[in-house]
Amino acid sequence: MEPDRAFTAMAFRDSGLDRAGDLRRDAQARAALAARAGARWLILWRGKPLVCGEGDQLRLARLPADHPALTAQAGPVVFLGRDDDGEAILAEDISVWAPDAADLAALGGFFDPSEQHHPALPPDHRFVELRAAMTLLSPRDQELAATARALFSWHETHGFCARCGARSDMTEGGWRRDCPACGGQHFPRTDPVVIMLVTQGNDVLLGRSPGWPPGMMSLLAGFIEPGETAEAAVRREVREETAVTVGPVRLIASQPWPFPASLMLGCRAEALSTRITLDPVELEAAEWVSRERMAQVMAGQDAAIRPPRPGSIARHLLEMWLADRVEAGE
Repeated sequence: MEPDRAFTAMAFRDSGLDRAGDLRRDAQARAALAARAGARWLILWRGKPLVCGEGDQLRLARLPADHPALTAQAGPVVFLGRDDDGEAILAEDISVWAPDAADLAALGGFFDPSEQHHPALPPDHRFVELRAAMTLLSPRDQELAATARALFSWHETHGFCARCGARSDMTEGGWRRDCPACGGQHFPRTDPVVIMLVTQGNDVLLGRSPGWPPGMMSLLAGFIEPGETAEAAVRREVREETAVTVGPVRLIASQPWPFPASLMLGCRAEALSTRITLDPVELEAAEWVSRERMAQVMAGQDAAIRPPRPGSIARHLLEMWLADRVEAGE
């Protein structure tokens, strides 16, 4: 890979969305904004956003409040903020809708190629797996889809108060849940995850988790534990999964990852050892891959290894390393 080669765009970067946090506690102001003719709704079904268009023209579908697809299957609504024109953007979850002949076997898998079509929408409108569409959407649409998906996922799994067990209520436009029994307040959760570019000389450490598609390998990653720094988490995760020890750690980049709600902290670490001893619970395989072979992998020219998907921070970090631009922190 040449040093001046353009990187694959990393998905879910900041698009400058006005999240209008000042309106979350003002239900009246939010209602007035939502009632305006310019307000638009996004729709999700089982975590899959509604899109329209094809190829470079793919975009999130934006519907008016009175669209039949919304009114027929009313579900939870979250307030995402204001678009560049100042108009409200909201999202509704219509997972109660039961599509005809849905490919349910693919739902929830590592990759879901199925598409669902709502009868009240044009033929080019369909629900798609966000991982498949993320690099085709604009930065604004990526941020909106990621935010809506993460919020709905949180509401789906946090419907009861963690303090007393009573059913809680959605408040503040979907950005909080309140317990009417004990007064507890609960906020959307984001899990910090370290993902590490571990190198030793001309080699990079790759791993493979059980259940991944054949040949797919990526950078090692793991959740940060309570009371732990990101740097300490990098050292612990690499040691636990491969027995490789690392020295200094540096944060390079971050990426929200709404599957279901993580913040990926991309780090660079230099290995102090190279011998690998796998933790078979965490990894199915791990190996050191040379820079030359990694360039072939990224070009799709390696028969044994498939690279991380475009748009992921793992892909971005590897491309930076191949282009000798990691130290620049770009």
